Amino acid sequence: MPVLKTLTPNERWSSLSAEQSDWEAADAKKLASMLSGLHLIRAFEEKVLDLVGEGLVHGPAHSSIGQEGGAVGSALALRADDQVNGSHRGHHQFLAKALQYVSPGGIDPASPVTTDTRDILYKTLAEIMGLAPGYCRGRGGSMHLRWIEAGGLGTNAIVGGGAPLALGAAFAHKFANTDALAVTYFGEGAINIGSVLESFNLAAAWKLPVLFFVENNRYAVATHVDEVTAEPRVSARGPGFGIPSWHVDGMDPLAVMLATEAAVRRIRSGEGPALIEVDVYRYFHQSGPLAGSAFGYRSKQEEADWKKRDPLELVAAKMIKRKLITAAGVEALRNASVQVMSELAAELTEATEGNKRKVRQSLWPSPDFRDVGIRGDLSELNGVRTEEQSSFKGRLENRKFVDAIADVIGRRMETDPRVIVLGEDVHRLKGGTNGATRGLKDRFPDRVLGTPISENAFFGLGTGMAMDGRCRPIVEFMYPDFMWVAADQVFNQAGKARHMFGGDSSVPLVLRTKVAMGTGYGSQHSMDPAGIFATAPGWRIVAPSTAFDYVGLMNSALKCNDPVLVIEHVDLYQQTMPVAVDDMDYFIPFGKAAVRRTGSRATVITYLSMVHRTVEVAEELGLDIEIIDVRSLDRASVDWATLSDSIKKTNNVVVVEQGARGTSWGGWIADEIQRRLFDWLDQPVQRVTGGEASPSISKVLERAAFVGKEEVVRALREYVA
Repeated sequence: MPVLKTLTPNERWSSLSAEQSDWEAADAKKLASMLSGLHLIRAFEEKVLDLVGEGLVHGPAHSSIGQEGGAVGSALALRADDQVNGSHRGHHQFLAKALQYVSPGGIDPASPVTTDTRDILYKTLAEIMGLAPGYCRGRGGSMHLRWIEAGGLGTNAIVGGGAPLALGAAFAHKFANTDALAVTYFGEGAINIGSVLESFNLAAAWKLPVLFFVENNRYAVATHVDEVTAEPRVSARGPGFGIPSWHVDGMDPLAVMLATEAAVRRIRSGEGPALIEVDVYRYFHQSGPLAGSAFGYRSKQEEADWKKRDPLELVAAKMIKRKLITAAGVEALRNASVQVMSELAAELTEATEGNKRKVRQSLWPSPDFRDVGIRGDLSELNGVRTEEQSSFKGRLENRKFVDAIADVIGRRMETDPRVIVLGEDVHRLKGGTNGATRGLKDRFPDRVLGTPISENAFFGLGTGMAMDGRCRPIVEFMYPDFMWVAADQVFNQAGKARHMFGGDSSVPLVLRTKVAMGTGYGSQHSMDPAGIFATAPGWRIVAPSTAFDYVGLMNSALKCNDPVLVIEHVDLYQQTMPVAVDDMDYFIPFGKAAVRRTGSRATVITYLSMVHRTVEVAEELGLDIEIIDVRSLDRASVDWATLSDSIKKTNNVVVVEQGARGTSWGGWIADEIQRRLFDWLDQPVQRVTGGEASPSISKVLERAAFVGKEEVVRALREYVA
């Protein structure tokens, strides 16, 4: 007979509730601040819905009315140096943290509106309305609120998208040897998404100081939690990842505060993450001023039952019972909160004919602010020493390309303690799968971090580290195809963060990856990512074809305050090339192409390993062509001066790439050349690319899928002739 033994998780799963004795023992100032915060946030959200009803809020406005208890209760357990992020329904969380930040001694119900409080409410409302005085200058709106000074890391429109970023903030706190922590708020719908579950695992494995705070309001838009999971008590997920978890009535802000205090004690002691699930209820639909019952997915009776448990009424009743406030005092607090919001709405709007109002014209952002801050201005690179191999005065010696990678990263880790390397197996195998991090783990054991196989989590962690500013992460994707499993964090988060949050948020992150065509790894490990990243705002892209260039471009990437993709190629790793001796400190600037061969019949534009193949073909065939190694491939950094000078001389352009045609970089550059330089072209821009299909495992089919020397020979003979 088989023996069946019941197993239990290593961490506990508990339910916590507040008793009358807890209310009697609660600090009077904290209760006063709790009630004040609840009323200020409720009045704020009501005014937002009023403005939505008048058509004065463009886009969604996800009201938190009914859910204030979770945000206010948890914020009271945090310090000023703790940080929070949230999801699309994040007004209450942002406000709760901000109000506590400017009111370290608490908020007095008798005078809840101070100059600082008023400023927070004004800027937040302006942001939700898309106006220039907002925290993100109108770009973020309702779903993207960031005030880093107060610990507001930024709310997020992608469900679950903020969890990996909070891990990065938590890592930065731990790395800086503080006991501060990060809180990431999200709803029960997000707890089933991969980025959140990956974050649970990584946070627990690395004992990161992060609190996962789940507001279970029962509905993902109109779908009930019972419909999408067999365990609707979603805090059950925590112990499975080794995370202690609490289940709390979120309509009781004191219970929430007590649970958060317990979780925070554990986190600050260095024991790792915690999870709190609070049961709350949004009184309105997913977005806008109508009730959910108006859309038929829940009943009016259900809504009425939950409204009887309003956290504002609960806290007021408990305080009145303790004689900490009177009913008249509660009414005065309510009136003051409503009054300040009416005043702020009046400051942001103006009357029109027919007793209507409109947004004040002077408060809209200027249309010419549209593209400002997609990337930084590169002023951080002012004054650096630049070099080119052709004019370098120092000593050179031949070394393998891959060794230059390890050497320059090691040099930067020596000189900048903020540089941290993370990725799968970067700490093993004598420098990862190709040796590019050789020796770094031995030299910097706490700064070379092997990660779980969870690109969403560890890349998002890297982005959060970068946005914090105390770290400069180098993240490695073993193969560029893996970007697809982390696409939200790569493109929606890292790439858009600076612009989305108003143009000032630096994201100093380097993403390394390699093109591996020809190695037999098939269609899911062989792509060239340049074309995809070139379409994504915010990213810079470099693709060094020589070891000397790699050193200079990596130094620029690590100095830059934008996310930078550094593309490598397996064909180059073992090639021996000139490398500077005892000089890993020079820079090659973004936006500077290199003319590898001069000529007059055609301009050949290429990068990475195809530079060498193209030069080889030109020499063998004796072609009078100019070959330009673009080196910088993003829209902001292409060296149009060098390209234009060459094209005006040759009047013919050939773009040579190795990879598949559909995702290639050459499509947009060819289009841009024809727009900018049409009158100088004798024929359309010609392109040399692989086929539509990705490379296959079969050696024959793989070779047929990408461009090699033979295809370059054939194309140049045809196009140049």
